[in-house]
Amino acid sequence: MDKLRRALSGKEECDEESGIIAQDDVNFVVMDQTTLSWSTRIKGFAICFVIGILCSFLGSFALFLRRGLTIFAIFYTLGNIISLASTCFLMGPINQLKKMFAATRIIATIVVFISIGMTLFAALHLNNPGLALIFIIIQSIAMTWYSLSYIPYARDAVKKTVESCIT
Repeated sequence: MDKLRRALSGKEECDEESGIIAQDDVNFVVMDQTTLSWSTRIKGFAICFVIGILCSFLGSFALFLRRGLTIFAIFYTLGNIISLASTCFLMGPINQLKKMFAATRIIATIVVFISIGMTLFAALHLNNPGLALIFIIIQSIAMTWYSLSYIPYARDAVKKTVESCIT
């Protein structure tokens, strides 16, 4: 549990490409500058994450409604935003933003934000369910690629698997 706290608080630096973790010589108190306890952070993360997943899941039921695909796009995107924001409870918003815009995941982060914006634009402004569906697919792939950036060697494994399936 202490390793998890250190990693999420930013007190440990991790080289995502090699998976090597180097520790700083600072104390390992989780986010010294905040007033939230570790248990409060975990609870906040869990609540936001579950709400995000529920929004995405409830959007699936909207597919059976008349304008279902548009409502699904809105709920699915809202769920992704809430789930992504839930990690701010674990790391803090500043540390989360620093990690999101690190060199190893800046492109994935930008694609996620653009696809979220375009999904909402297609669903709300254009009222084009087909285009919204295309952006939902892009959003899903971008969120998966972004999430894989936090697991050492995961992207390389996915690339090799896709290459072996194609050839």
